[in-house]
Amino acid sequence: MKAKILLLLLFLSVCVYGQTKTTPTDSEAVLAAFNKLIDGVRHADVKAVTSVYENSPRLNLYNYNGSVTKGWEQMRLNRESSYPEIKNVDLKLRDVNVTMLGRDGAVVTALWTQSQIYKGTPETASGRMTVVFKRVGAAWKAIHLHSSPDQPNPAVIPPSERPTATPAPTAAPSPAVSPTPTASPTPTP
Repeated sequence: MKAKILLLLLFLSVCVYGQTKTTPTDSEAVLAAFNKLIDGVRHADVKAVTSVYENSPRLNLYNYNGSVTKGWEQMRLNRESSYPEIKNVDLKLRDVNVTMLGRDGAVVTALWTQSQIYKGTPETASGRMTVVFKRVGAAWKAIHLHSSPDQPNPAVIPPSERPTATPAPTAAPSPAVSPTPTASPTPTP
């Protein structure tokens, strides 16, 4: 009897160990979906890329160039028109981070550098991206992408958004000289 119980416990522990070892965690599953998206971009593969996004008119992409793509169908059409013109994609990622938002949501952030040939002309860009995923059935689907340059054009950055430099130390005014009053800057909304 003891031998049967031990055999049963051994069998159950092997089954449990096997399941936990082969079942990815949610963050691993999200990362796998993200990697499928990235691999699709690297191969300019419309089907691979579009399969990662939720097929919904509510899909919303904030693109690197400042444009907005609304809906899965428009995203697919955009990929179908540009991907045949893209060759030799070299996409490198760094600082990839997965943050779970409860059981059914996740955010992946990364920094990227991409070079490629587009219509015969080499181009290179680098930036940041955030991809929001949600669980749809058993799959993780991207529902939002935001990509932006890591070196935005300073001419288009509003003054209120510009990094402030640390002011250089100044000498204190001498007691005989009073400081000159200056006008207050006008606040921006």
